Formats: sequence, C-alpha cells, structure tokens
Amino acid sequence: MASSAQSSGTVTVDGYEIKITNPDKVLWPEKNITKVMYLEKLLELAPYLLHYCSNRYLTTIRFPHGIHDKSFYQKNSPEPAPAYVRTAVMENIRYVVLDSIPTLLWLGNLACLEFHSSFHYVDDTSPAEWVLDIDPSLDHEPRIMQAVLLIGEALDKMRIHSVAKTSGATGVQLFIPIQRGYTFEQLRKIGHFLGGYLTQTYPKLFTIERLKKNRGDLIYIDYLQHWYGKTLSAPYTPRAREAASVSTPLEWSEVEQQVDPRDFHLLNIGERLHNKGDLLAKVPPQSLEHVLSFVR
Repeated sequence: MASSAQSSGTVTVDGYEIKITNPDKVLWPEKNITKVMYLEKLLELAPYLLHYCSNRYLTTIRFPHGIHDKSFYQKNSPEPAPAYVRTAVMENIRYVVLDSIPTLLWLGNLACLEFHSSFHYVDDTSPAEWVLDIDPSLDHEPRIMQAVLLIGEALDKMRIHSVAKTSGATGVQLFIPIQRGYTFEQLRKIGHFLGGYLTQTYPKLFTIERLKKNRGDLIYIDYLQHWYGKTLSAPYTPRAREAASVSTPLEWSEVEQQVDPRDFHLLNIGERLHNKGDLLAKVPPQSLEHVLSFVR
C-alpha cells in the first residue's frame, strides 16, 4: 500500500495500477482512520463484501472530506472509470458492478464509504435472497435486539431460517437465503403476513406503518424495501458513523445478549471474520413453498 507520508502514490493489485490520493486524509476522526487505513481495511473485507456486491447494481455514498462533511449518493459510475471497472445499465443509469479488488480500492480512494447493493443480480428480475429491514423510529432504541429476536422466533415457527445482521447504523436486517425462482411479489406477501402477525401480537413494539411521522416509538418491519431496483446496505459494508461501524452478521446468541451494533467496526472486523467466517453463508438456500401455500 502506498505510504501515508506521501500526498499520493500507487498500488498494484491483480496487475492493475491504482492511484491513491491524499492517503493520510482522516475519514473517521473519532477512530482516527485515514484513507490509507481505510483501504487496508477494505482489503480485509474484500472476500466478504465482494461476494454480496458482485454481479449486482451498486450505489455508493461518497464523503470526500470525511464523515462529518458533505456527502452524496453515487448511482452513475464515476467518470472517468478505469478499464477494469465493470458497469451495467438499469433504467438509464450506468451502475458500477463491484466484482474485483481493484474496483473496490478505486472506489475507496474516491471516499466511497458505504456500499449499497441491489436485491437482484444484473439482468435478472428475481430476488437473490430475502431481506427484512427492521427500522427503529427512535434514534436510540434499546429494544431493537429484543425485537429482532422475536421476529427471528416467528420466522423459525414458519420453518424459515434467518440471520440477523446489523445495518451498521441504527437498524438491523434479517437475511434469509432462498432458493432461486421466487418473485419479489411472493416475498412481499410473506413479509406482509409476518408483519401483520407481529403487529397484532406485539402492538406496543411493532408497526408496518410506512410513514415515520405516524409510527410513534414503534419499530418498523419494513418488508416493502425489498424490491426490484431498490438497494440496502450490503453485508460487510462500512458505514459513515462515528464508530466506523460495519454491517455485520450476528449469531443468535449475540442477539440474545443485546449486542451493540457499534461494537463491530473497521478496527476489529478483520479479527471477527477470521474467527467466525461468513455467518450468512452458513444457512443454505431455503424453499418457501410451505409458507406460500397459505399466504397466497
């Protein structure tokens, strides 16, 4: 990696030369993470992050001067893009397809601090997996892990195995690997059924009200975000938060212990991945036929 003492430098990865500019610029002040440190952490995350971004449409959030300065969403591929960067067009937008380490480092050098991937593959209208976004209405929600545990238990009763993952921000997502061939419409029906059951069973905890102003302090079960063309924070993406948190899959024992999502961050995620591997990959793709038979 280029020396942080320089104002710029280059690194060669997979035969491609990548220019690194302002390597000692601080991106996460609270953690004192510079750009060159960030790029080193991206290399640790690469085998996992690329797996869930490869062959998908990518949206990034760029913070050119660090997390406390101005930011913007980047859907269209930055220009000029190096020859090694793959792109794909959907609805007149030319997205980056994040499928290589050189592309990841190029985006990291552009201060892309968050990676949000589509729920489906390029040129495919079928969902790659099923994701429920559990979104607290309060900035600080001490009940979030309790809520996630109840949703996980409800899914278990439906014989659906899920993995909780922190969003890296305030929410938590439930990730469900599924067999290929289901439609977004079918998954939305299951989500509506599940959300209706939970809001009736725990009316002081859950809501499926989409408008935040009408939710009060209830936790939103967002089954609508999972749709063609939409994105969500990818597994293992960093987040532009003071803790330098990373969207991290959890063991259910950790959910029971009500872990703090801020505990999983760029400075310790490498050790966790070395010890636990990819928790999402440990659940095989599932059939949902038994559920669809009664929610149709």
